[in-house]
Amino acid sequence: MSSSDPPLIPRPERLDSARHDFDLIIAAHGEAVRSSTPTYRDPTTGLMVFTSAALLERGWCCERGCRHCPFPPLQGPLKVEEP
Repeated sequence: MSSSDPPLIPRPERLDSARHDFDLIIAAHGEAVRSSTPTYRDPTTGLMVFTSAALLERGWCCERGCRHCPFPPLQGPLKVEEP
């Protein structure tokens, strides 16, 4: 995996590896990434989940706690510089 490849395993604070469905989630996510599909259906809840590849392509973190967010968490609120 190169530095520009999306991570296949989420950060531990985003998805607990002790979950009973962890392996199913990782398999579904990996298949979606390999097939260039931006989302997959969570195997337990049936909800649609963005892949790390789709989030990486977007280019920024929305700070909504996305399961596969490839970006480190922000340290406080964003500060927007006035033009």
